[in-house]
Amino acid sequence: MKTKSFSCDVGGKTLTAEFTDLAEQANGSVIMRYGGTAVLATAVMSSRTREDIDYFPLTVDYEERFYAAGQILGSRFVRREGRPSEGAILSGRVVDRTIRPLFPSHIRNEVQVIITVLALDEEDPDTIAVNAASLALATSDIPWKGPVAAVRIGKKGQGGFIVNPTYAERAERQLDLDILACGKDDTINMIEVAAREASEADIAEGFARAAREHRAILEFQAAIVKEIGREKRSIPEPELPTELTKLYAEEFAPRLTEAVFCGVAGKKEIYALQHEFVDRISSVETLAPYAKAAARFFDDRADEELHRGAVEDGKRPDNRAFDEVRPLFTKAGGMSPVLHGSGIFYRGGTHVFTALTLGGPGDSQVVDSMEEHDVKKRFMHHYNFPPFSGGETGRMGGLNRRMIGHGALAEKALEVVIPPKEKFPYTIRLVSECFASNGSTSMGSVCASTLALMDGGVPITAPVAGIAMGLMMSPGFARDKKYRVLTDIQGPEDSHGDMDFKVAGTRAGVTAIQMDIKLDGVPVPILVEALESARKARLQILDLIESEIAAPRPHISPRAPEIVTMSVRPDQIGLVIGGGGKTINGIKETSGADDITIEDDGSIFITGKNGTAEKARGMIEAVVKEYKPGEVYDGEVTRMMDFGAFVRIGPGKDAEGLVHVSEVAPFRIDKIGDALAVGEKVRVMIKEIDERGRLNLSIKAIDPDFAARKNLKPSEGRSGNGGAGGNPYGQRHSGGYRPRS
Repeated sequence: MKTKSFSCDVGGKTLTAEFTDLAEQANGSVIMRYGGTAVLATAVMSSRTREDIDYFPLTVDYEERFYAAGQILGSRFVRREGRPSEGAILSGRVVDRTIRPLFPSHIRNEVQVIITVLALDEEDPDTIAVNAASLALATSDIPWKGPVAAVRIGKKGQGGFIVNPTYAERAERQLDLDILACGKDDTINMIEVAAREASEADIAEGFARAAREHRAILEFQAAIVKEIGREKRSIPEPELPTELTKLYAEEFAPRLTEAVFCGVAGKKEIYALQHEFVDRISSVETLAPYAKAAARFFDDRADEELHRGAVEDGKRPDNRAFDEVRPLFTKAGGMSPVLHGSGIFYRGGTHVFTALTLGGPGDSQVVDSMEEHDVKKRFMHHYNFPPFSGGETGRMGGLNRRMIGHGALAEKALEVVIPPKEKFPYTIRLVSECFASNGSTSMGSVCASTLALMDGGVPITAPVAGIAMGLMMSPGFARDKKYRVLTDIQGPEDSHGDMDFKVAGTRAGVTAIQMDIKLDGVPVPILVEALESARKARLQILDLIESEIAAPRPHISPRAPEIVTMSVRPDQIGLVIGGGGKTINGIKETSGADDITIEDDGSIFITGKNGTAEKARGMIEAVVKEYKPGEVYDGEVTRMMDFGAFVRIGPGKDAEGLVHVSEVAPFRIDKIGDALAVGEKVRVMIKEIDERGRLNLSIKAIDPDFAARKNLKPSEGRSGNGGAGGNPYGQRHSGGYRPRS
């Protein structure tokens, strides 16, 4: 086995890149280790060019392996990994969004990058995966403009920044700011941020720190590429016939400006002209084979015109100002009383409807992945994007990576304002339906979800809103410094712009950020400018949300389940559950409660409707009740013995006590059967509790007329209340019974 290793220090830990012949058939491969976490990154390019497509066919797969975490997971019958988890899909998207802008866009050879997690310790494999993918590509013969670096920056309270915080430091949002940033040459090209209402100043400082940390990683990679990197494959950009470019210049170029800057917030006018151009090319016999290339050529010209209009003329397609938000509309509730809560949000041509559903703790999602095992997730946001939302036809059913990614982004933006389980024990599910799309449905989902949460009476700590920022940068940016930051991008600006910078948060600060770009990178000062513009737009949207619904409704929907909370001592959990779950299942069946969830600390959450949860709580309280002498109960006779009768006064296994024959009447009776029968209801008082917790009950102490009502007579030849002398099983002692010696 051939091996060559390189190492550098990142955040006080050693980052090691090991090149071997383990995956020698790949164009490029590397095993990267950081702390105890290791990943294998491979990159392969096909030798065949696909002429049937008009896009760059890049695929990034992120493969989780349970052995990496030292676990055997799966179902009882299937013990191997199946389809990727949502976490794996999101990690793969991080790598994809980082490396994709650095490929030549004209390539039509399939490229596949596969990240396989080989070992998982405290270190986050996402950053390692990006750095490993970068080295696999940079040292291969695949055309690519890397390397690129990734680092995670954390911050807690007033403390300093933490470079690459561990899982333990990031668990359950212990960090106030968690930034994953990738980039090169002091610019950033991919961002993921989770924050607890962080200030724009702290985030800007975090971006700058990430860019500084990138330098050492980039120098490390550049040295490796210089030593072992392969010469890049040459894939020249196809040339178009002069006749085609001339036809465009004469017949369509003069009309493009009008189509792009038509004053309408959409892409239909541009597409209409593009289709006309392609049809015209197809009608010319010598140019017909170049029809698909003509579509790409026109797309590039539209891109150039959008940039020229923004940077040179200060124009946007719909004539808005660069810091202007499109018309807004909000509505809380009103869809149907069956829903637990709902919200509708319009921002220009982007229309989103969100529905809220509340459930009990038992409705939480159990997450079983390489990184998390048997973790219960009580807040979920799901995002749907049907094809009609973009005016298109398409296949329905199933999920795609975009839907998972947008849903996760909105969930991250909202999670910080969700009340803790102790205050609001419900499982919360939001589903955002994107019914019309014209720019940033993910941020529209955040706004509609806030409305649905408040309409449903979920006591969120603050409303959250989101906005997507864009960028138009002149091709000669490094020379002439010309660019425009765009607020609330839509249509053509989303498709052809250089940046999609989504920022969500409350009035107090930012809760989530995600950024993808089409450039090699964006300088930090431009990101800081975009952050400030996003803050102003966010406040404008929050004003409208709060004008529609100022605070969460005081009560949840009557259609939502009732949840009653209580607690028992941990040593009483077994009593509540009972052997084989007999007790708890009996309580559910008798009370009609939907679900009873018991946690290890003794917390109990009972879910039901129409009073069933309260009924179940009363039954549980009876099971764990600690009885005291002098208490009076209505019980039922369960067993008969020669020396007395056993009476059940509650549902617990310890709620059965003995009424000795001497405790029935103020005089001695011959047979207990003369006074009581199995199944009979009787009022008793706890006389005493012995050292083993057994209950001794008395009828005569609480019901002196019992003997008269039963027409009981004293035993012949005896008077008084007798004693234990006639007990053939033993003598009375300390409230219990033991055999004679």
